[in-house]
Formats: sequence, C-alpha cells, structure tokens
Amino acid sequence: MKKILLIFSALVAFAAFGNAQKYAVVDMEYILKNIPSYESAKEQLDLVSKKWQQEVDAKMQEVQTMYKNYQTELVFLSEDMKVKRENEIVEKEKAAQELKKKYFGVDGELFKKRESLMKPIQDDVFAAIQEVSKKQGFDIVFDKSSSMNIIYSAPKLDISNEVLKQLGYSK
Repeated sequence: MKKILLIFSALVAFAAFGNAQKYAVVDMEYILKNIPSYESAKEQLDLVSKKWQQEVDAKMQEVQTMYKNYQTELVFLSEDMKVKRENEIVEKEKAAQELKKKYFGVDGELFKKRESLMKPIQDDVFAAIQEVSKKQGFDIVFDKSSSMNIIYSAPKLDISNEVLKQLGYSK
C-alpha cells in the first residue's frame, strides 16, 4: 500500500512539474530555407567546395598518372631511378593529402569559410528564437528538424513562422 501511494505521489509530482514548463518547437531547416542570405551563403560554400575538390582530384590524378607511368617503365629503370621515382610519387601524394587537409580538414579553409558565412546567420536565428520564447513565455524550445526523439509535435507548438517574423522575413 505504501509503495502504491509513493508511486502515485511521484507520478503526480512529475505531472505537475511537467505542466509547469511551457515548450515549443522550431524547424531550423524551414527557417534557414526562408532566409535568402543563408541560401546565398550555402551556394557560395558549395561553389568553393567544388572548386577545391576539383583541385584535390587533379593532384590525385597526377599521382595516379605518375604511378602508372612508373609501372610501365619499371623494367627499364635502374635501382637509383626506381627509388627516385618512388620518392617523387610519395611526395606528390603527400602534397595532395596536405592540400586536401588544408581545404577540408578539421580546421581547414572550408570550415573557416562556413564559420564566417553561416555563424552570423545562425546567431541571428538563435537570438530571434530567444526573443520569441521570452515574449511567449516558453521555457524550452526543441528543434524538430534535427532531433531524432521528436516523432510528432502539434502544429500549434511550432513557432518557426514567429521566428521568421522576428528576423524580418514574414511567411
């Protein structure tokens, strides 16, 4: 009997606590898609990324060509020439890998470019979410576009359009 009462009391307490908080959801993909500067920045990043990828691919193609030429000329080369060619191929491959790391590595050029173009927009969106949340009294705001845990949310909880209005983009 005591266990049942204790469990019942705990459930009532959790229910009361859960009702005390107001929450909402936003769809960050929807919001960002409706911000022209974000789409423009995304296009710029795609163009730069493709250009750099082509450059890296060209370097790797050079390495493959050098290696194929080496394979066909292998029987005609002296030991010194073999070592020299192998070292040239290895150096070219290292240079290509370094270039790839420079552009696409953890702190690479693409990361820095993305940071400089996207961060200000994301900061503005975050500030708008905070402002809308304060005005409407929300304690918690979930992003339904990136969360695997939100299976369904009622449309009345979605404040994405209010965030767009706060940013100056009415939908």
